[in-house]
Amino acid sequence: MIDKRCSSPHEAVAPVHDGATVMIGGFGSAGSPVELIHALIDRGPRGLTVISNNAGCGRVGLAALIEAGRVERVVCSFPRSADAEVFASAYRAGRVALDLVPQGTLAERIRAGGAGVPAFYTPVGAGTPLGHGKERRSFGGRECVLEHALTADFALVKAERADRYGNLVYRKTARNFGPIMCMASRVAIVQARRIVEPGEIDPEAVVTPGVFVQRVVEVRGPADESDLVREGRRYP
Repeated sequence: MIDKRCSSPHEAVAPVHDGATVMIGGFGSAGSPVELIHALIDRGPRGLTVISNNAGCGRVGLAALIEAGRVERVVCSFPRSADAEVFASAYRAGRVALDLVPQGTLAERIRAGGAGVPAFYTPVGAGTPLGHGKERRSFGGRECVLEHALTADFALVKAERADRYGNLVYRKTARNFGPIMCMASRVAIVQARRIVEPGEIDPEAVVTPGVFVQRVVEVRGPADESDLVREGRRYP
C-alpha cells in the first residue's frame, strides 16, 4: 500500500541534508510552507541553495532560514520585496550569494527542469547585465539568451488537500510555483491543510499527481506568513 504520510513537519524534512538544493514554494506569503521551513531550521542542515520567487519577509519562514545562517545561495526574482531586510543584510555582509532571475524565466527554468528539457532560449535579459556571459542566438532578428533548466534535491510546498498517495489540490493563488517545483525536484515534501482518504479528491480536480510527490504531512491551521510578519514574530 502506498502511504506517503509523515507524522510531523520534522519527520517530513528529515532527508534534507547539508549542501542540498531546495525549492521553496510561495509568492510572497501566498503558499509559503512556513511549518516545513521552520522544521528545516530545527533540523539544522547548512550550505543550502534555495530556489524561490522571493528571499523571505520579516524574520519567519525563508527569512528566518537565512538569518539562521543555513542558506549559502538564493536563486530568486524578488530579493528586495517588502520586509526583506534579513536577506539584504546577509547579502551586503557577503554571507549569502544571489542569482537574480526574471520571474517568467524562473518559472520556465523550473518547468523545463520538471519536463526534462535541459535548456531553452528566451529574449528576456538579452542585452542587459542579466544576459552577460550567456550563450546568445538570434531568432527572427531577435536576440535571445540560453537559459538552463533548474532542478532540486528537494521541494517544500504548501497544498490545501492531499491524499496518502500524494495527489494534491491547492488554495487559489497559493498554488503558484508548487506544481512545477514538485515536478522539478527529486523529493517533493508537501504540507497540506487536510489529508483525505483516497477517492475524496475528484481525479479531474487533481493539480499535482502523486507521482510527483514523495512525502506529505497534515498541518491543520497553518500559519500565514503575512500575519506573522505583521505581528513582528520571529523564529525560533
